[in-house]
Amino acid sequence: VMAAIVGAAGMVPTLAAARAGKRVLLANKEALVMSGALFMREVAASGATLLPIDSEHNAIFQALPAGFGGGVDGVEGTRILLTASGGPFRRKPLEELAAVTPEMACAHPNWVMGRKISVDSATMMNKGLEVIEAHWLFGAPAEMIEVVVHPQSVIHSMVDYADGSVIAQLGNPDMRTPIANAMAWPERIDAGVRSLDLFDIARLDFERPDLQRFPCLALAFSALRAGGAAPATLNAANEEAVEAFLTQRIGFLDIARVIEACLERSPDFAVDSLDAVFAADAQA
Repeated sequence: VMAAIVGAAGMVPTLAAARAGKRVLLANKEALVMSGALFMREVAASGATLLPIDSEHNAIFQALPAGFGGGVDGVEGTRILLTASGGPFRRKPLEELAAVTPEMACAHPNWVMGRKISVDSATMMNKGLEVIEAHWLFGAPAEMIEVVVHPQSVIHSMVDYADGSVIAQLGNPDMRTPIANAMAWPERIDAGVRSLDLFDIARLDFERPDLQRFPCLALAFSALRAGGAAPATLNAANEEAVEAFLTQRIGFLDIARVIEACLERSPDFAVDSLDAVFAADAQA
């Protein structure tokens, strides 16, 4: 089952596939962001196989010693290094961000994506949601997950081991690679993707994310650490804020402000059922 319905709408059918014990190719973020504990519990109970399609999580899956096999639990000192392109505003002067338009935010330098996910990439909320996903997929606490800005989008993510080894998965930025990897796993098939030409790429750059430029990333880490209803609140507030930005009802910098206000005002409670997940979503 390829779970690729965008947004909270994709959560229920994805959860149903997990409960049915299917081989789930997970491209929907919200299933884990909104209901991570509930979703992973269903996967374990049904014996479902969960394979990540996001290029970053698929890269981590390939770099871990035995796929999921307990994730980072028991692999002492392991860090997950999630790479991020930095989106279209990585170098834009901070004072110009207030004037960003939806068209500017949707012009991603490396990937062709839908408008909502393009805005999420521009704010780096997309990477924040992936941090929360990585926590559930690989059993990694927030302090074992680090975001690395890598503008070439050639290294899709890395795993750092206690012995000093860092294992990375590289490839051209083409979603056919992670899709083919998950479809054929544990084998490999021809995905129709051209081979990586390192001489053509010539260089690979890495930067720390600027949390002043990308406050949404900091908000996602805060929601992960808070747990409970916070990640579902974060996701729902972001969906509404991005829609308001795309329809020009709020400005680009207001997206993070709206999300932060929702997180501050929303009461915390356990999300141990679908009703609780939807309550947090609706409230936000």
